[in-house]
Amino acid sequence: MEVNSRIKELREEIRKHDYRYYILDAPLISDAEYDRQMQELKKLEEEHPQFITPDSPTQRVAGTAVEKFSPTRHRFPLLSLDNAFSYQHLMEFHRRLGRVARKLSYMAELKIDGVSIALVYENGVLLNAATRGDGLVGEDVTANIRTIKAIPLRLRDPLPRLEVRGEIFMPKQEFLRLNEEKEEKGERVFANPRNAAAGSLRQLDPRVTASRALSAFIYDIIYVEANPLVEQEEALRFLQEQGLPVNPEARFCADIEAVLAYSEEYAEKRHELPYEIDGVVVKLNTFAEREELGSTARSPRWAMAYKFPAEEKETRLLGVEINVGRTGIIAPTALLEPVLLAGTTVSRASMHNFDLLREKDLRIGDMVLIHKAGDIIPEIISSLPERRRGEERTIMPPENCPACDSKVVRFAGEVAYRCENINCPARLKESLIFFASRGAMDIDGLGPAVIEQLVNREMVKGIDDLYRLSEQDISLLERMGPKSAANLIKAITESKSRPLSRLLTALGIRHIGAKSAKILSRHFHDIDDFYKVGVEKLTSIPEIGSKMAESVINFFAEPRNRETIENLKALGVNTREAVYEAGEQLLQGKTFVLTGTLPGLTRQQASEMIESRGGKVSSSVSKKTSYVVAGDDPGSKLDKALQLGLTILDEEGFLNLPGLS
Repeated sequence: MEVNSRIKELREEIRKHDYRYYILDAPLISDAEYDRQMQELKKLEEEHPQFITPDSPTQRVAGTAVEKFSPTRHRFPLLSLDNAFSYQHLMEFHRRLGRVARKLSYMAELKIDGVSIALVYENGVLLNAATRGDGLVGEDVTANIRTIKAIPLRLRDPLPRLEVRGEIFMPKQEFLRLNEEKEEKGERVFANPRNAAAGSLRQLDPRVTASRALSAFIYDIIYVEANPLVEQEEALRFLQEQGLPVNPEARFCADIEAVLAYSEEYAEKRHELPYEIDGVVVKLNTFAEREELGSTARSPRWAMAYKFPAEEKETRLLGVEINVGRTGIIAPTALLEPVLLAGTTVSRASMHNFDLLREKDLRIGDMVLIHKAGDIIPEIISSLPERRRGEERTIMPPENCPACDSKVVRFAGEVAYRCENINCPARLKESLIFFASRGAMDIDGLGPAVIEQLVNREMVKGIDDLYRLSEQDISLLERMGPKSAANLIKAITESKSRPLSRLLTALGIRHIGAKSAKILSRHFHDIDDFYKVGVEKLTSIPEIGSKMAESVINFFAEPRNRETIENLKALGVNTREAVYEAGEQLLQGKTFVLTGTLPGLTRQQASEMIESRGGKVSSSVSKKTSYVVAGDDPGSKLDKALQLGLTILDEEGFLNLPGLS
């Protein structure tokens, strides 16, 4: 088959599966098969870049970061809706519309709690996306909208021009995941899914938006050429036929009584939906009647948003429980007088961090107002200071970790308080999982299930205890026979010889990843050097910033961490980095690309051999590449290297290079 034809066929297949997966929630193929098709398309486009088009599924995150968003003027004003807060208001709205027809029908649609967006398609291809802004001028967020997989980059038909309006939202589960991630990083959490969606959509780097699972529903046609649509029900069907996401809960209502029934139904069902809603939008179904009614300067006369009553309750804050999270973050949890809220009894509420607690002026004994953030997580909205009796007590952050009594630290620019003791019981399992991971000490066979048993049986109470285990100890664990036990002890023993950079990574020092650990180990060749190093010396290294320096100093200042490191030394774990003199930096200025599987070396080992001798490892092939080291199944990198006429080495040739042999 001709290459371009195959590319077009793959794009069409992937678009079909995206629609089935992200919009209909009814996939036709497995994730593995979808990934195979996407990888084939990527490979073909890499090999034949002349066939890449902006609407290809591979170009979802093709935009580069911008300094600011450009203003975009809307062709037609994007009006806001008047609000109704009771069924009586809805009935008044219905009576006002009675002057255009005696028998009125409506479309009732869920009011998604998100961010309004306008999309423009030309010849069927997404051209522009802009926020509502003030209704006349919005911000160009096209690059970010392209990352949202629910929004097609190409319509089913090549319509000359289609302009639509919709809502970008963050599903409840993604909101929870994102806030958990932000808490682990010591950052401020989002108050609700709407704020999270707005913050994610307004990222200057599209890759950040792409990392958050935003979704969308399209609900209005602003403009379409040569298409005589006459009703909203018909318009929604048309949008769906073009591959645009339309909320499946939208319903035709033959009269206002059906609208009221719909509103009652979803006021009850709102908590079961995977996204947050705050009401129902009621629209006249017939466009001719809409035309006759017209609009005010601010709102259409033919539509109304019925807002659900806020689900908030008052209760008393009885106390605060201090918890240590799996990454060492210390956070307060409110203990509440039990109260029924949104269908469940609530007696605890997350307070995220002590800054929020102080900003809301929460005190033990206060009457407080609570709701469910994202319709899921109980949260205190505010205290009610006017209800105080004078017995309330201020809540202070702890000075010591409640789990291990280590000194609590707080990094500049973060809201979180942390326990830095790597062996703190509250974070030990997470510390061990990271310590044993491939990018750290690479202990094969020491996974979460084994670690769970070791900690639960109190066979391991600290990182250093790993190196005290015997084959007999391991064989006592479930699903660990003599051979598995021997293999695990062998892997633990082999990890003792890892270079200092790997140990620094494995210790899980805040802000210090594999790359910065390598940089540090080139400047400080012995772990003892970190006990006495100061901020100035650390920040004199170009790649090490003040936050990283602060983190290193705090980690090594913790007595329990020092004790763990001394125990590791005594147990034979290497704490030094191999030092090569200037004359031995024989790979200085050389750039290597590794591709495929080498028979006797892991990619990590090969990278360390290169970098410790002054060389650089790159992920992409270019004219500046010195050597391509190719193993089995090398892929397109080898093809590109051959095209450029670069030097290609197998493992033997690599090991025989001057400076490595």
